[in-house]
Parts: sequence; C-alpha cells; structure tokens
Amino acid sequence: MAATIISEADGNLKQNSMFLKKTLAAVPPLTLRIVAECPVTKARACDLTLPHSSVSTPVFMPVGTQGTLKGITADQLEGLGCQICLGNTYHLGMRPGPELIEKANGLHGFMNWRRNLLTDSGGFQMVSLVELSEVTEEGVKFKSPYDGKEILLSPEKSISIQNSLGSDIMMQLDDVVSSTVKGPRVEEAMHRSIRWLDRCIAANKHPDKQNLFAIIQGGLDAELRKDCLDEMTKRDVPGFAIGGLSGGEEKDDFWRMVTLSTDHLPREKPRYLMGVGYAVDLVVCVALGCDMFDCVFPTRTARFGSALVPWGSLQVKQKQYAKDLQPIDPDCQCPTCKSSP
Repeated sequence: MAATIISEADGNLKQNSMFLKKTLAAVPPLTLRIVAECPVTKARACDLTLPHSSVSTPVFMPVGTQGTLKGITADQLEGLGCQICLGNTYHLGMRPGPELIEKANGLHGFMNWRRNLLTDSGGFQMVSLVELSEVTEEGVKFKSPYDGKEILLSPEKSISIQNSLGSDIMMQLDDVVSSTVKGPRVEEAMHRSIRWLDRCIAANKHPDKQNLFAIIQGGLDAELRKDCLDEMTKRDVPGFAIGGLSGGEEKDDFWRMVTLSTDHLPREKPRYLMGVGYAVDLVVCVALGCDMFDCVFPTRTARFGSALVPWGSLQVKQKQYAKDLQPIDPDCQCPTCKSSP
C-alpha cells in the first residue's frame, strides 16, 4: 500500500515537473505592456518583463563596461533602484574572457547582480578605437589595446561571447560609423548591418532566454535610415535600438532621425536609443517615443568631481567647497547627500 502511494506521488511529481517545464518554456523571454501614452507627444510608460525582473520604462541604464560601475558596488546599485545595467562584449571578451565568466554562471554571477543586464555587441569600438580596427564583410579586425594581438570580432563571435555572458538583452553586431560621416560609407554600413543582423539571429544559441535587439543605422540620411527600418522590422526580433547617433551632430539633425525611427518602429516592442544621457536629450527623446537609454555621462561626470543638481552641474572639487560640510543638495535623498552631517 505504501509503495503504491509513493509510486503515485512520484508520478504526480513528475507530471508537475513536466507541466512546470512546459509552462516556463512557453513564457517569452521579453514582454512589453504599454501602461500609458501621452495624448500630445509619443511619450509612453511601459512594463518591460525580462528574465531576471521587470523594468519600468522610460529607463536610464548605467554603463558598467567591464562588469561593474566604477566606484559603485552591485548592492549600492540595487539600493539606488537600478533595474538594468550594461556590460561590454568587446572589453569583457578581451579580459577576463567569456570562458571564465561562463564558469561563474555568467555575468550575473561574476558581478553578483540579481537584476537585468544588457550587453553591447562591441560594435561601438569601431568608432571609439578606430585606429585599432579594420572593418570587412567578415567582421571587425581589432588590435588588442592590452597586448597588440589581432582579433576578429564577427557577428557570430559577438553573439557567442554574449551567450556566454548570459545577458537578458544582447545587441547585434552592427557596422558603426561616426554620426558626422557622410557619403557611400554610411550606406555601406547600413546594408552591412542588415546582413550582420541575419548572421546574429542565426548564431544565437539561447533565443528562449536571451533577447537579441536589432540596431537601426543610416546616419543622418533619412532615406537610408528609412530603408534600414523597413528591412530590419521584417525580422522577428524582440526589440530595436536606434544607433549611429549622439556623436557630435547638430541637435536638430539628431532629434529628426530619432523621431523618424520611432515613427516606423513597432509600437509593441521596446525602443532603445543608444548612447544618450544628457538631461535635455532624455526628456526630448522620451517625448519622441524612446523607452530605453544608456550613457557613461553620469558616472564619468561623478568621477571627475561634478555633481548633477537641479540647478545644473556643481564642481565639488572647487576650493570654495573644501571645508563645506553641508549636503550637496539638502532636499535630495540619495546616499551621497544623506551622508553629509
């Protein structure tokens, strides 16, 4: 009798386990629920559900290039309410390398971060490290800034590293040119980014766990950017990023390309505007329909001794503050202002 009961219990346990696995497998790795939309602008508030937690948008994502934000622990970052932060495929792929990070249960385990992660593809280094890189159809050839070794970052290699990092959102490898570049190179980069997107989609080993975003290119040429939007939105990717902007172009040109992009991006998918962090740009681009932003500006500004306050930027290293014991902003509840006497 007891054996019969145990056997039935085991059977029920197996059935429940199989049901749970099927249920989990049926849950998409990303869902977007639009909570509210502005009747005048294109601004919207959304709930973005990702594998590690939900994210309320619009959201600013701080940049932890090499697996950590400089000067801030993961616990402090969580205490500040950060829902998602960034890591960089190029730098993490160089060192400590994807094999070690994968052994640490991915970048989440490596940096002890329980919430969401987005990883850049490494494409931005085509601009920031242009003197060390060469672009071909195969990928981007880099000379390592650490030891001078030549490395090929192909779409397949970028996705392989990001699969090892285990990020919630991965970015396709795109052909990146400076936003101030004009002429045939911009068109070449746009078409190559589309081809590389297809290679990235095919290379993704974990589409059920990791969300691959396409990156819209085309520079400041409205026709090229529209062509890129038309092609990339034919692909069934979980989300889209607006790339190739915020690189020194005039604000009117920048905002014009942003609104062109959001006009043609699917309403039901997240829209990520890459590399934008200035306060005015955040407000304007939320009104233009963007959901996600990232930039090194806030953390870099802090490291150089500037505090962002409601009335502008305060240079805390100035001599007049050397013996000033008052909080930076008495009305602010952040840890820095609260720690002042």
